[in-house]
Amino acid sequence: MSAPGDHDFTVVSSRDVHIGRILGLRVDEVVMPGGAAARREVVEHLGAVAICAVDDDGTVTLVHQYRHPLGDRLWELPAGLLDADGEEPVDTARRELVEEVGLSAGRWDTLVDVAASPGFTDEVLRVFLARDLTTVPRQAHGDEEADLVVTRVPLDEAVRMVLNGEIVNGATVGGLLAAHAVLSTGGFEPRPTDAPWRYRPTRFAERER
Repeated sequence: MSAPGDHDFTVVSSRDVHIGRILGLRVDEVVMPGGAAARREVVEHLGAVAICAVDDDGTVTLVHQYRHPLGDRLWELPAGLLDADGEEPVDTARRELVEEVGLSAGRWDTLVDVAASPGFTDEVLRVFLARDLTTVPRQAHGDEEADLVVTRVPLDEAVRMVLNGEIVNGATVGGLLAAHAVLSTGGFEPRPTDAPWRYRPTRFAERER
């Protein structure tokens, strides 16, 4: 048996269970430190971006959106899938900000990368900080976006909502706390929009090619 931290978790077999429009489910057999193989179910995902859009007055834009797996509407940052072939993540963020909430931003930075639930999925979202905002015509697509409720709240109030359990979406929690660290506490600098994204999911997107 290898020393802790040295084992190579080799995949000895992999089987597709379901391949859908935005995700796939596969089952891998992975060699464990003791030598036996263990089954691991993995949800492959396209990946996504979210946008923490903060106005000059310190308010942040949130959407109230129905999420069927939880059977409820959640407070979230505007977000969207990386589903346009060849589109850079920040350009996806720009497009989604217009489509969902009717905003354009003059300044963009990378806040955080958030692994949604790495115990079973490779989904990782990049959260951008958008500033120097202007209002533009909203370009909602589909029934779900037509149902979105858009609101702006002070960033401090949004952080309170996180700590009170009113906001539970992982990328939204991470993005709001990171924005607060950058904009309110000082001493922290966001990364550029083209910062390396080590864990950006690619496997499912490559299936589509």
